[in-house]
Amino acid sequence: FEVRVGGVKQQIESDVVERSVDGLTATETFRAVQRRVRRMVEDQYRCWREDLVPALEAEGIRFLDPSQLDSQDSQWLEQYYFNQVRPVLTPLAIDPAHPFPQLLNKSLNTIVQLEMAQAGQVLKHMAVVQTPRVLPRLVKLPREEGHSQDYVFLGRLIGHFLADLFPGTRILGYWQFRVTRNSELYIDEEDVDNLLHAVENELHNRRRGDAVRLEVEQDTPQDMRQALLGTLHLTEEDLYVIDGPLNPTRLMAICEGDHSPELRFAPFVAPLSAALRDESDLFAALRQRDVLLHHPYEHFESVIALLEQSAVDPSVLAIKTTLYRTGGDTRIVGALMRAVQNGKQVTAVVELRARFDEANNIQWARQLEEAGVHVVYGLVGYKVHAKMTLIVRNDKDGIRRYVHVG
Repeated sequence: FEVRVGGVKQQIESDVVERSVDGLTATETFRAVQRRVRRMVEDQYRCWREDLVPALEAEGIRFLDPSQLDSQDSQWLEQYYFNQVRPVLTPLAIDPAHPFPQLLNKSLNTIVQLEMAQAGQVLKHMAVVQTPRVLPRLVKLPREEGHSQDYVFLGRLIGHFLADLFPGTRILGYWQFRVTRNSELYIDEEDVDNLLHAVENELHNRRRGDAVRLEVEQDTPQDMRQALLGTLHLTEEDLYVIDGPLNPTRLMAICEGDHSPELRFAPFVAPLSAALRDESDLFAALRQRDVLLHHPYEHFESVIALLEQSAVDPSVLAIKTTLYRTGGDTRIVGALMRAVQNGKQVTAVVELRARFDEANNIQWARQLEEAGVHVVYGLVGYKVHAKMTLIVRNDKDGIRRYVHVG
């Protein structure tokens, strides 16, 4: 939704009538996506309700509402709220003096309906509470080892203590919702003088991207749904009613820790390539023959080791490589910086448009430049995904080029 659906909606708003390669117009594509995604969402949450929740409960893993807790757990939850949650909450009133806040993309929020006495009248108001991303979405209740694993959803915890956030009011109801925004970067590569600055400017605009989807809890009243849709400039087509926890990816928190080992698959550990496993001099091994690596079933360590060896090898003259997602390549980045310090010519093509890693790549690219690496910020008309490295080495029999193509 952040990219593809956002792009399709942009085409619709721009009155693009040309058909894509599949023969569909933008409007037809949008409708087809809606139908398919709604079925997928229904299947996903049916699996959660009918299969996963009962199966987890059978294994002693439960999701509880604050109202279900005994006095001891309730006391612990209250302390947790005031010590960990309350300090980072910011309730936002919605009225003529306080317009609807700019909500972060895919953040979990709670819309609250309340009433309060004002000038001798009882008036209804609305407010929004954003669930902080710095807090775990699942709050694990204290249990002795070997006992059940009980969790409370953070949104339910916040809802349980709304009276603390809005003193002097009567809480009529609260409902969680989530907004997805268009996060595509719109850059005309043919018309920009500096791709780095263009990407930085678009990253700033991304925070204010148009809303493309609204997810609400199933029990959200119709008037609340319409109020949110109107505020976000969306229609019923963009509304997804969810019968379960919003953003189920955060449920992966139940896998943290070492409890319930019988419910886990044995972790897969990729082996080192048999052809390189016992080689201390990778260049000597590669001079003998080419080596085929099958990632991720064989470890990427061999490639990293080749770069690290190149950085300190006096015979290496130059290293040229591509970087797509630098966040997972810190050892590679470190090797490139060491290579420069050791007097080697180093060039790196850093893809600035790596989806949702743009800011990270910009930061690393600048650090590489400061270290002396010649950085190329992508190629006009192309997006560099592939991992490729060229190492130029002065062997005893002359200049030789060692290449990794991924």
